[in-house]
Amino acid sequence: MQKYVLRFTYKWALRPFLRLFVGVNFDAPEFPPAGEIFIVAANHNSHLDTMTIMASLPRSVLHKVRPVAAADHFGKTKTKEKLVNYFVNTLLIQRKRDKDNPENDPINRMIKAIDDGYSLVLFPEGTRGEPEVRQPLKPGIAHVLRARPHVHYIPAYMSGMGKAMPKDDSLIVPHTSRIVFGKPQLVGQHEIEHIMERIESDFESLKARINPVKKTP
Repeated sequence: MQKYVLRFTYKWALRPFLRLFVGVNFDAPEFPPAGEIFIVAANHNSHLDTMTIMASLPRSVLHKVRPVAAADHFGKTKTKEKLVNYFVNTLLIQRKRDKDNPENDPINRMIKAIDDGYSLVLFPEGTRGEPEVRQPLKPGIAHVLRARPHVHYIPAYMSGMGKAMPKDDSLIVPHTSRIVFGKPQLVGQHEIEHIMERIESDFESLKARINPVKKTP
């Protein structure tokens, strides 16, 4: 049942809402062949980010994609946790590593979700920043990709979401916004620093696609 709820929510309700009311311009993303697991890594300015990414996915895979979110925010109450788990299909994790309790460690929980057949949506900044300002990236995604080098990584970049629904504001207002995607790629078993540099570079390239530098006449 949840599979059909997710398809209706994101493809028939939220995508038209985001496009027509908010003003989101959707890219035509490229995804790995059906059945292959992937990780979408994106910048993060707004709660609209997750909705926009999910609304961009092929409807056939929505039920097999889990956006990673902070348990201390989205799991404050059992009711809130159940709602986001059902309507967003979240994977709730704690923000800090817990090497003393491997089953509770966020890196291990993401790897387990992949091993269970789920793709992930990750925000390497870890939390929402100020509108149009990117924060330093955290290396959790690199640890996951290095541990599972067969998983495709898809960079995504969004602009304008932080103006349409800023941090600490529950009101959604129309604002021209855009999401663009890079191509699916494998990072292999490179060093963590190398993977993070690659993600940084991909974000900068996608940002330039949205806001190209104008040449001086």
